Amino acid sequence: MRFHLKIFITMALTIVGIIFIFVALTHFVVQRSIEASIHEFRNDEMTLLASKLTDYYVHNDGSWEGVGQTDLLQEIDQERPSLLVMDNDKQIILLQGNSPMKLITRLGVTEAIIDQGEPIGQLYYYDPEVAYFNKMLIGIPISVVIVLIGSGLLLILLALLIAYQLSRWLASPLRVLISSIERLGKGELGVQAHFQVNDEYGKIADAFNQMSAKLQKAEELRRNISADIAHELRTPLTIIGGKLDDLQQKGQPVSPQMLLPLQDELIRLNRLVEDLRTLSLAEAGKLTLNKTDTDLAHLVQQLCSELEPFAEEKGISIQMEVSTDRTILFVDPSRMKQVLINLLTNAIHYTPNQGKIFVRMLNQDNRRLTLIVEDAGIGIASEHLPYLFDRFYRTDEARTRESGGTGLGLSIAKQYVVSHQGTIEVESKVNEGTRFIIQLPYKVERKE
Repeated sequence: MRFHLKIFITMALTIVGIIFIFVALTHFVVQRSIEASIHEFRNDEMTLLASKLTDYYVHNDGSWEGVGQTDLLQEIDQERPSLLVMDNDKQIILLQGNSPMKLITRLGVTEAIIDQGEPIGQLYYYDPEVAYFNKMLIGIPISVVIVLIGSGLLLILLALLIAYQLSRWLASPLRVLISSIERLGKGELGVQAHFQVNDEYGKIADAFNQMSAKLQKAEELRRNISADIAHELRTPLTIIGGKLDDLQQKGQPVSPQMLLPLQDELIRLNRLVEDLRTLSLAEAGKLTLNKTDTDLAHLVQQLCSELEPFAEEKGISIQMEVSTDRTILFVDPSRMKQVLINLLTNAIHYTPNQGKIFVRMLNQDNRRLTLIVEDAGIGIASEHLPYLFDRFYRTDEARTRESGGTGLGLSIAKQYVVSHQGTIEVESKVNEGTRFIIQLPYKVERKE
């Protein structure tokens, strides 16, 4: 069953139920009001008759025997009054007046005869005025019910029409969304649901549109990664194949020097495969981390000393600034060392001669340590920054294939940082330099 039909049926049943309850309650209230009015209209006569009957029953030792000899209507000042008295067994013990018994019971007023809290009989009183009001009691509620049913039916028709239109209006955004979902299911990635509403439907549509766009981007990345991997593998394989063909055609003994280029390409190929394996494990959350309390300041100082000879070749100075005494983190030192080596070697490579590289450590709050690697290199254009950590992503200005890398260094660095529940961001301006900002959480001390 369609969604809008479910809404319509639910609203229709609710409306019909409310109107039915309203009609029933109205009928009950009107009927009880008229009955109370009639009883109040003859309250004096009923009280007098009931009192006389009770006195007779008490004085006659709890018996109705001989009550028929008592003229109870002599003090009733009404036109043609009649009364009927029944005992607890519904036996007629007294009938006075000229009206038929059926008329007295149907159009008269009734009251229980009570003695010491116990019923001892039932009194029915009738006169023409009482009959008139009782006829009204029968007619008015019926008329009210007829009027209410007629107006209720009209109201139901009107309400059902409104409910039907409302249900279609509520379901119309879903129809648009379902159509888009079906197109997405058929492989049309990136499809968008186009309707502008500022409610829950709008939030659902926005979430769907974002999901569809991310799926499209993920598929594009998958295709690009496949193409990049094929390209990266093709280069060393082509070189190896060409060298082997050349050696085979020459038919000469192979010297170790002739095998060195093949070995270089095999090393590059193995490094690419290992980087891909490591990155896949990190992205899947299955990377093994050997965490230990590590003084990150000491680790950075050690790396700076190791890389200083390469920096001095270009006259570059590496300056380290530590603005906090909380530099011990619970991390995998070998993984963090790889992250820092990647950032520092990139900074050295792209910083011009006689430039400077800054490594800063500080904590802006008590929860995280901030590590900044900043250079004064050629910088990266703003349009490339969102994709800098993607696999094999390169820019003409900042990352080239001739640099010797596999194009996975920053991707791996990001995944290592994320594996430590940290974040890594990049800020850069062309011809001004690049800044990498790493934030790592401190170890949470458990209270005993």
